[in-house]
Amino acid sequence: MIKSPEDKRYYRIGEVSRILGVEPYVLRYWEMEFPQIRPSRADSKQRTYQKKDLELIKEIKRLLYDEKLTIEGARKRLKRPASKEEIKIEPSVLLEEIKSELREIALMMGD
Repeated sequence: MIKSPEDKRYYRIGEVSRILGVEPYVLRYWEMEFPQIRPSRADSKQRTYQKKDLELIKEIKRLLYDEKLTIEGARKRLKRPASKEEIKIEPSVLLEEIKSELREIALMMGD
């Protein structure tokens, strides 16, 4: 979770830049490349980001800088559903699903 010194609801691009350690021009570029980043505009036409935007930008930064993905790779990673490691399924439930599928396959094959 992003913890900013002010802990407020809306942030301007300079604040986001400072909090996340990314230059404002990089944030503007990422806005063009990642449709998920859509800051609203204040009456002054300045971008205003919310906490959810900061979380998303932090994840994009992690994918690009830490995992060394390309822009396209990061885009794909953001679109894909959670991996099996991220989805917590009880082993007993998973085992029952597998058994059920195997029974169906056995029936189709004529046992």
